[in-house]
Amino acid sequence: MTGDFEFRFSGAYSELPAADKAFLLERGGLRGSAVSERVVAIIDRVRKAGDVALREMARELDGVNLDELEVARESLVEALDELPRDLRQSMERAADNIRRFHEAQLPQVSSIIIEPGVIVGRRPDPLGSVGVYAPGGRASYPSSVLMGAVPARVAGVGEIILCSPPSASGSPSRAVLAAARLAGVDRVFAVGGAGAIAAMCVGTTTIPRVDKVVGPGNAYVAEAKLQLATAASFDSPAGPSELLVIADDMANPGFVAREVLAQAEHDPEAIAVVVVTDMKIARLIETEILLQLKTASRKDIIATALAERGGVVTVGSIEDALDISNRFAPEHLLLAVVNPRQVFDLVRNAGTVFLGEASSVSFGDYMTGANHVLPTGGLARSYSGLSTLDFVRWTTFQEVTASAAASLAKDVAIFAEAEGLSAHAAASLAWAEVST
Repeated sequence: MTGDFEFRFSGAYSELPAADKAFLLERGGLRGSAVSERVVAIIDRVRKAGDVALREMARELDGVNLDELEVARESLVEALDELPRDLRQSMERAADNIRRFHEAQLPQVSSIIIEPGVIVGRRPDPLGSVGVYAPGGRASYPSSVLMGAVPARVAGVGEIILCSPPSASGSPSRAVLAAARLAGVDRVFAVGGAGAIAAMCVGTTTIPRVDKVVGPGNAYVAEAKLQLATAASFDSPAGPSELLVIADDMANPGFVAREVLAQAEHDPEAIAVVVVTDMKIARLIETEILLQLKTASRKDIIATALAERGGVVTVGSIEDALDISNRFAPEHLLLAVVNPRQVFDLVRNAGTVFLGEASSVSFGDYMTGANHVLPTGGLARSYSGLSTLDFVRWTTFQEVTASAAASLAKDVAIFAEAEGLSAHAAASLAWAEVST
């Protein structure tokens, strides 16, 4: 693959074929029918056969025979205890930063006196149960366990379960199990892909149905979330990783190239595009990417991603780059520019924004405390990244004193009669004669 490698996007953005521009800016609507049909079949199997279907799919898709879908709690304790000291320290640091950032987002009860005697407010109530999905397959992602479970625990969720694909051993990786223990996950299941999403949404004999499912995944996981939207609540459609870099004539080509490779190595379907205001810098970035690709351990995955969904394009100005970015609505946006805060003021659609070259996306993936579960496919136009707010639901409360009821009664009755709802009118008028 790497010997004949070419970027999907290269040259002036204005000269790209219309199909390439459409792919970049409308990718969220380009769901493949094959993926959709396969997910329909998977969900149907889980609905009908539950645990039996999950074991069958583990044999078919993961190549493992599972005696038990649930991982013993002792295995989580052992995995954390046996974790290499340096990795455990890194994970504990990440968990602490995630906890601190999400504690700062904890919502509070709020109320307002609308009129004398009329109080209306909202109370945040933690969800009863949440399912966290952590991808597997090409790599294990203990970071995704922390990103999903720590904020849920901060919010006070009653029960947190985790689904992650089994490795050859029949359970998720030891690092994933250790992260689950560290994050306070209650139960872990060795189940992956669309089948895991279906199981958490509809429930099986072993896997409980949850109120909400969060966590990133591949195209099948994202599609399963869309198809099961009436069965449970979800965070956001989070598919293959996306990176858009805006770079100016002062950008360091080597740093930018490293960011591109870092995101492209996630998945052959990852998207990594650099928008540059300077032709010379653009060519240097391409050269650096090709040079660094030669020694990358996942070079085949990176090359596939960049050949099918990545590249470097040039524009005339930062304003032009921002126009593309706001329409692209990337999962990750890196501002490799001289005045990143000034440019950030003009950003409108992005899952998370990294200000300046030192703000590597990798830091956000693991250690800054911000959440890396983010909307993809252009849906950053309307969705936000995972936060503490995703793990509460709001209960509205209203309190009206007797004297206030008397004041409201006539206007409510007039309104209700206009809508032909006489019982509503009568219920309000019953308070019309109450003495103040």
